[in-house]
Amino acid sequence: MLDVSESFPEIRDAVRKLCAQFPGEYWRALDRDRTYPTQFVQALTQAGFLSVLIPEAYGGSGLGLAAATAVLEEIHRSGCNGGACHAQMYTMGTILRHGSDAQKEAYLPKIATGELRLQAFGVTEPTAGTDTTRISTFARREGDHYVVSGQKLWISRAEHSDLMVLLCRTTAREDAAKPSDGMSVLIVDLREAVGNGLTIRPVRTMLNHATTELFFDELKVPVANLVGQEGKGFRYILDGMNAERILIASECIGDGKFFIDRASAYAKEREVFGRPIGQNQGVQFPIARAYVQLTAAGLMVDKAATMFDAGEPCGTEANMAKMVASEASWFAADMAVQTHGGFGFAEDYDIERKFRETRLYQVAPISTNLILSHVATHVLGMPKSF
Repeated sequence: MLDVSESFPEIRDAVRKLCAQFPGEYWRALDRDRTYPTQFVQALTQAGFLSVLIPEAYGGSGLGLAAATAVLEEIHRSGCNGGACHAQMYTMGTILRHGSDAQKEAYLPKIATGELRLQAFGVTEPTAGTDTTRISTFARREGDHYVVSGQKLWISRAEHSDLMVLLCRTTAREDAAKPSDGMSVLIVDLREAVGNGLTIRPVRTMLNHATTELFFDELKVPVANLVGQEGKGFRYILDGMNAERILIASECIGDGKFFIDRASAYAKEREVFGRPIGQNQGVQFPIARAYVQLTAAGLMVDKAATMFDAGEPCGTEANMAKMVASEASWFAADMAVQTHGGFGFAEDYDIERKFRETRLYQVAPISTNLILSHVATHVLGMPKSF
């Protein structure tokens, strides 16, 4: 498949070469047993791809979000999955932008080298969902510690991370000046927390995403691990969500290219009734439509990343990029299954695995309906429905 344009060609080529060492057989074996891709994550770490957003002063590459999108896009286009480790790229941004100098010095250099993994982002709760202001996990202060109790759900990679950025209440919602006040961000050392007030329970889903449920029972966290000011955590978390949505959107672009690459190649080779199935417009038009939609979505992702790197407000653009990219990748996934027919359901073709993986992105990290609500109310000025 030819790209209209391709940014960061050197980075993309290096990522492709690395991913070639982890073919479909590697991912299929992991998928069957729901096993974490440790070797793949180690290879990405050693190559420096997971520290592209960390400033050079802390041992990273000091590149922008656009470079990070190129990394993740190529990982997914190669048939691999960045979901196992993409949070290592952006979760540290909370510490970088809002942490103390001591926190930055203590954590960022080790995150850059991979000595520390910061891949867990504790926000969502069973009864709150995407209504983040209604989280109930609470941290009460006792001397030089916070004592945390509560529950989190759909927390990815907690079993494969050393640290977690945790959003919790330090003031009850009803006692706060406004619903988004009274939430704070803590850095939790998972190595010390597990078994000492934190229980991690795996949640098996239809894809291999290392998802867990967390239970906090009087977990002690040093006050020194508070990021920024107490009660201002909601704003700190929002800062990181734009980066997350743009990077997830780039993964969707990579998935879409994977499906189009595979479908167009198969359509040229597969013969039925004495000719390639790609000669039939009923087969070639959906592939072409997927390419058109994906190309347009890619431009939206590029725009959002460019605005982010320029320090411009880009919440709407990040949301729109994530929405159009996830929908384009899902259309391409469905098209690839249809093009392959029965083989689209066979494990050995990797289509069904990637089909399951890319469906996630219309649900997480934020659902399509909430993106539409944001655009309707914040851009078009319509009244809120909730």
